Amino acid sequence: MDLQKALSISARGMNVQTTRLRVIAENLANQDTTGTSPGTQPYRRKTVTFANAVDKSVGAETVRVKKVGRDMGELPLRFDPGHPAADERGYVRVPNVNSFVEVMDLKEAQRSYSANLNVLQVSRGMISRTIEMLK
Repeated sequence: MDLQKALSISARGMNVQTTRLRVIAENLANQDTTGTSPGTQPYRRKTVTFANAVDKSVGAETVRVKKVGRDMGELPLRFDPGHPAADERGYVRVPNVNSFVEVMDLKEAQRSYSANLNVLQVSRGMISRTIEMLK
């Protein structure tokens, strides 16, 4: 494989994992963000969807962020009658963010980012050694 292609593919992989890390950080930061009055919606977990796309400049299939969406799953209820967003029964809708799932996604995104960074560093090293040999 052309080393320039390897650099481009790795850089795109790092870019999408950076987006994923930002979304996960936002989810964790808002895991306790509820509505402020009865009937208002709490924070909904965000998700990242990837897609493969042929990049003509690279001449290979690369990954890109297809969409940053919202998890439309059910919002859990928590009994807290003193909360400003509590309904008439005393329940508050809370975000559908599971910190365990987010931390596992975070670790996976970090590992993917790191793997792409390693490929980038190895490719750069190979280019540098090639230039040194040509001198």
